[in-house]
Amino acid sequence: MVDISTELSGIHLDNPVIPASGTFGYGREYWDLYDLDILGSISIKGTTVEERYGNELPRIAECPDGLINSVGLQNPGMDAVIHEEIPELAKHFHKPLIANVSGFSIPEYVRLAEAMDAVKEVGILEVNVSCPNVHGGGMAFGTSCQNVAEVTREVKKVTSKPVYIKLSPNVTDIASIAKAAEDAGADGLSLINTLLGMRIDIRRRQPVIANKMGGFSGPAIFPVAVRMVYQVAKAVKIPLIGMGGVSSAEDVIEMMMAGASAVQVGAANLVNPFACQQIIEDLPELCRELKIEKLSDVIGVIV
Repeated sequence: MVDISTELSGIHLDNPVIPASGTFGYGREYWDLYDLDILGSISIKGTTVEERYGNELPRIAECPDGLINSVGLQNPGMDAVIHEEIPELAKHFHKPLIANVSGFSIPEYVRLAEAMDAVKEVGILEVNVSCPNVHGGGMAFGTSCQNVAEVTREVKKVTSKPVYIKLSPNVTDIASIAKAAEDAGADGLSLINTLLGMRIDIRRRQPVIANKMGGFSGPAIFPVAVRMVYQVAKAVKIPLIGMGGVSSAEDVIEMMMAGASAVQVGAANLVNPFACQQIIEDLPELCRELKIEKLSDVIGVIV
């Protein structure tokens, strides 16, 4: 029998498939469609300290093999997520969650991490460092080794849960930023976040998205994601969650061969709400075809 289980920082996952933050909400749109307990874990929608409306409409632009979004971290805020959304999701999903947290200053990251540390349903903290640093001139935390290291160190001080730093691909050398996070105490890394993209309506002569630019995701970015996971896997010794355009069981295995211990599925959920279920169902047969008895054995096999 094929074993498709894996592990993240001592947490057992029945399989490596995790819906990515921002594409699965808090599970409400999915739990009537299929049994959420088939999933390895769920990375819940990014949480900020205060409630956020997000960016102005329109926020979505379609692209060949992908989409651009500029939702702007719309969420009900930390208290509502902890006291309302997570308890409701826990009625339908009975495994450790991944809590994605976003801050605009170091104290905000610390406050979120401290609050999530007390939530029993949360197994891993996924720290999104793609937010602009309001005390650092607006540059995203994730574009600086120093900022990434500082966020990591401060978050690690207030939580006993594994801390995974979610890295931005919009940098010159992602491996050096990954190493900075590892050296500062990160337990793992998630990558990649969205690339920066833009579409223009040539008839209106205006950007399609109100915010002009947004995060580009979908199958078109998969080769970039695989390359970056491979580079980071060679630079660090901590586990990786790979993401970026994953939409099939073949993509999952390719990402794991590059060095990921688990994989998040993002934009594919918006196209097909059964994407994760289909991938999980396809994995055992694909493993048999590839003569893989234990899926975790292929992690990082590409040298």
